[in-house]
Amino acid sequence: MATRKIGIGIIGMGWMGTVHSRAYRAIPDRFPACDIVPELIICADEQEARAEKARKRFGFAECTTDWRQVLSHPEVDVVNIATPNHLHLEQATAAVAAGKHVLCEKPVGRNPEETAAIAHAAEKAGVITWVGFNYRWPPAVQRTLELIQDGTLGQLTHYRGWFLVGYASDPYSVLSWRLQEDLAGMGALGDLMSHAADMAMMLVGPITRVIGQRETFIKERPVATPGQGDHYTTNKDGPTAPVTNEDYVSALVRFQNGVHGTLETCRVIQGPQSEIGFSIHGTKGSIRWDFERMNEFELYLAKDEPERGYRRVMTGPQHPLHAHFSPGAGIGLGYDDLKAIEAFHFMQSVARGEQGEPGFEQVLAVAEVQSAIKRSWASESWEHIKPID
Repeated sequence: MATRKIGIGIIGMGWMGTVHSRAYRAIPDRFPACDIVPELIICADEQEARAEKARKRFGFAECTTDWRQVLSHPEVDVVNIATPNHLHLEQATAAVAAGKHVLCEKPVGRNPEETAAIAHAAEKAGVITWVGFNYRWPPAVQRTLELIQDGTLGQLTHYRGWFLVGYASDPYSVLSWRLQEDLAGMGALGDLMSHAADMAMMLVGPITRVIGQRETFIKERPVATPGQGDHYTTNKDGPTAPVTNEDYVSALVRFQNGVHGTLETCRVIQGPQSEIGFSIHGTKGSIRWDFERMNEFELYLAKDEPERGYRRVMTGPQHPLHAHFSPGAGIGLGYDDLKAIEAFHFMQSVARGEQGEPGFEQVLAVAEVQSAIKRSWASESWEHIKPID
């Protein structure tokens, strides 16, 4: 079998850029039957020391402080964007205009309008796109999708989804770019609800209308030092500045197939650390899962009467994707493994020249839900999902 080499350029070498670098390197090891070899050609970061460190650490052939050099490099087939939201529009539209395939971290822009502009530019360019919706890939989530599609749970009746994260629960957490509207755009609606809404629509189907609410609980934060730390960094000294986007968003939702649901996200909650999850109910049973216990799920099937109640299921090689990482049940996958799966599917899509999911079409569907939630904040009434102008 001939080996297909795909040149990778990554823009943004903070935490997420390093995660993506490891993910591409893991593909030949975790998916040995795959004939694709990702080659790390060039990485870019505005901080020269961080770019050089990433080059040495991951084996990129080159590094730069000018992200445009990634786009113009003749050996780069794929541009991987892992920069703050305010840079997505310029970088992603330039990348697709250069004919590069693009993986961009969510939410792909600061707001629904920027997401739509990026998605339409990519469609016009005819390139393959991908989005960092990595929570699609745990074996438990993929097994849930199978149980829904094969009718095991019966006709779905209602869905509860959430992404509850305590990364900003400390009032001394610095005012990172994620907490500033001019840099991040949306707050919890973009950072967290993008994942929660994508998960809901992957499992249940399109959403047709919503009504939401929001709150900013911590209104002032210590000013961050540019180029240092991340959104987990704290500082009890120095000046403070206002938080300009939302800490909390929740919504009632109605799906196209009639399923009722709720979605809830928060970045300042006490208790949960990184708990994206769902509880799904149907006429024949129900299932629930959360990321903090990623390698297990709880399943209840009505046919198991008279023993009513959930049973705990540990994921194993009989579940989707697990065997690529472990031959045994109960030997769990981690976050980086999900990014390796994400990178593998993206590389497969590029190699075949066939658009897979989740691409910019799926993130545009999420943006349309976010747009309707934003409208409902003003109208205080149900808003229908509609295309973004």
